[in-house]
Amino acid sequence: MTNRGDLLITIDSRPFEAQLAQAQANLERDTAQVKQVEANLARDIAQVQQAEANLTKDIAQSKYAEEEARRYGILVEKDYVPKEQYGQMRTNAESLAASVQADKAAVENARAAVQADRAAVENAKATVRASAAAVENARIQVNYCRITSPITGLIGLRLVDPGNIVHASDSNGLVVITQIQPIAVVFPIPEDNLPMVLDKLKRGERLPVEAYDREQKRMLAQGYLLTVDNQIDPNTGTVRLKAIFKNEEKALYPNQFVNARLLMDVKRGATIVPASAIQRGPEKEFVYIVKADQTVAMRPVTVEVIQGGAASIKTGLKPGELVVVDGAERLREGARVEVKSPGGGLAGEASQ
Repeated sequence: MTNRGDLLITIDSRPFEAQLAQAQANLERDTAQVKQVEANLARDIAQVQQAEANLTKDIAQSKYAEEEARRYGILVEKDYVPKEQYGQMRTNAESLAASVQADKAAVENARAAVQADRAAVENAKATVRASAAAVENARIQVNYCRITSPITGLIGLRLVDPGNIVHASDSNGLVVITQIQPIAVVFPIPEDNLPMVLDKLKRGERLPVEAYDREQKRMLAQGYLLTVDNQIDPNTGTVRLKAIFKNEEKALYPNQFVNARLLMDVKRGATIVPASAIQRGPEKEFVYIVKADQTVAMRPVTVEVIQGGAASIKTGLKPGELVVVDGAERLREGARVEVKSPGGGLAGEASQ
């Protein structure tokens, strides 16, 4: 027995561990690269903010200087101020206007740098994601070197030995594990009995199933009907049923031949005779009953069900009547028989 998660086989993991170490190193490098480009982005955003502040300041100063130059131009026309002073004011206004244009260019350049940094950040993050995926894939490959049991079950003989080379394309596998607790039993029933089974399943009834050995003498386990196959076998006229057993005593074994008995109903007070007593004529079923004078008479009967060597008689017999179970093929109406069932058993045998 092996439990789920138990270690079964180990494969040499050194090549995969080397790949994992390389992938982890690449991931650390790419993570550092992301931090670097994010720092560049933060720096360039600050430069954009500084350039925009300089532009705002220079625009205000340029407007003020331009207004001053305009007022001095009016004063010059009226000879209130010297032309040299006006020339200085004009030069200062033009210089500030040029500074505004330079600030605008600086702002555009800084914004372009920010856009480039953002693209670099996205590329770096994509590289990190790829590196992380490579690390995860390498880690999975390392984990695959430890083969554990996926289920709790019975482990078979190993199919490879230490030192063997295995490939993903190998069809035989390494070892076979079969679940035995619980275990399923598949068995057929005649298609004529299928409607009764389906009717009980639709009503939500749990139908008991018993598993017996090949001789049908020892009950191995008890379970219940799990499901019904979705088609009838036209060659045999049967449908397969699947029952589930806890198999606590481990009496059921994979691929074991068992006889399954499905309990459909319990009838009390039924008249039961050995199945060998039932004879079949051209039109009906009948039995030979043994009369008090030890002669036989043919009695038509209606058989309800035959199971396990016994037949349940619906009509035609009364409890306590003797029936012939051996040699009935040699009998005719009124023939004498010899009863060979000491103790009052319900059996008779045709005499010679």
